Amino acid sequence: MANGLLDPTAVRELASRLGLRPTKQRGQNFVTDANTVRRIVAAAQVVEDDIVLEVGPGLGSLTLGLLQAANRVIAIEIDDLLAAQLPQTVAARLPDRVTALTVINADALRVDAVPEPPTAVVANLPYNVAVPVLLHLLATFDSWRRGLVMVQAEVADRLAAKPGSKIYGVPSVKLAWYAAANRVGTVSPTVFWPVPNVESGLVAISRRMQPETTATRDQVFAVIDAAFGQRRKMMRSALAGLAGSSAAASAAVVAAGLDPKARGETLDVTDFARVAEQIFRR
Repeated sequence: MANGLLDPTAVRELASRLGLRPTKQRGQNFVTDANTVRRIVAAAQVVEDDIVLEVGPGLGSLTLGLLQAANRVIAIEIDDLLAAQLPQTVAARLPDRVTALTVINADALRVDAVPEPPTAVVANLPYNVAVPVLLHLLATFDSWRRGLVMVQAEVADRLAAKPGSKIYGVPSVKLAWYAAANRVGTVSPTVFWPVPNVESGLVAISRRMQPETTATRDQVFAVIDAAFGQRRKMMRSALAGLAGSSAAASAAVVAAGLDPKARGETLDVTDFARVAEQIFRR
């Protein structure tokens, strides 16, 4: 027991006792390295008055590290078996921190209320739901100002991509509506069990003011979706369906102060907001 944290032997013993067979469907790859846990908690800048919202705690590797640094941890776990086990693991390893943990046994995409307003989000997110879960948490809980997510490296790159990048797309822009995102590290597959086929990336999230616009978030997001619906299309063509015609789309883009021949991957979130204002006022 490394200061209450799980090591490879403890993770496997716990899984064996539970009869757990990690599933790809739920992206179950459990962190087995205590140093990686400490590194994530440090990178997340968790402090003792934080109420941390954690998604997908699994066997509790990261949860234990967060409980050592934060005031409270609210963990959302979809797996019934893991949700039931987590408080027992904490009781065995950090008995004085049991009351600081709240476990919500649910799908994170369906959770719209938690016992206390979280101040931070720290999570190891399965790659197949990473983007929708992150956007849902940003939209639903506006109390948290910073976060750190560990996701598949490719997803991390997309979340942090800036305009003009080849991988800049819908996740990059929609996240930028709420927050600034930066890649702050890489995590080796060898610290997980089972060992995944890809590296993971750490993305730091810092919430900021949303763009000033008369368009609604849904309207802006509709423009973003249309702009990237067919990559490499000029805005006047990509937005034709949304605006009613290519001419109407072109006029809206020009009115927003942009070139109708521009492509979505060159625009930032404030550009998309200006275009949305023009399209939905017509």
